[in-house]
Formats: sequence, C-alpha cells, structure tokens
Amino acid sequence: MRMMMKARMDTQMSNQVTKGGAMPDSVKAAIERLKPEAAYFTPEGGRSMILVFDMQDSSELPSIADPFFQEMGAEVTFEPVMNLDELQRGLAALK
Repeated sequence: MRMMMKARMDTQMSNQVTKGGAMPDSVKAAIERLKPEAAYFTPEGGRSMILVFDMQDSSELPSIADPFFQEMGAEVTFEPVMNLDELQRGLAALK
C-alpha cells in the first residue's frame, strides 16, 4: 500500500544530530531503506520530512518509525495515499 509518512523532528534533538554531522547519514539511511517514490523536506513545524513509499505490511511500522523516534525525537504519522490512477480505479468501482 502506498503510504505517506511525515516525520517532524524535535528541534533540540535534530540540532544535535545536525551539529554532530549525522543528519545526512540519517536521511540517506531512511531513503535507502524505504526507497520512496517521492521525498520532500520542509520547515513545517520544524525540520520535517515527507516520504511516499510502498509498505507491504503494517508490521513494518515499528521498524520504519523507530529510527526517527530514537535519533531525532520525531513525531511520525502515516497515511495511506493514492495516485491518480488508483483514485480512478476506486471511483470506477463505485459504479
């Protein structure tokens, strides 16, 4: 299932990670692990990352979210999302 994950990092913890030079490695590790179809970075509410990726099973949630909790004190949310083709298939099923 296509998921959108938003990770909003705690400012103090992410400051330490950034000043210590580990932020690029943390971001790279997340990208390599999840292989997102889209990755966005924004100052929304502080340092934030939005990744859109395919999740095979909900049992993946802990292993995806935990590095963000531990390394950056992040608030992490997940939402199922659709692209246009998927929306059109869903709407066609309503007929």
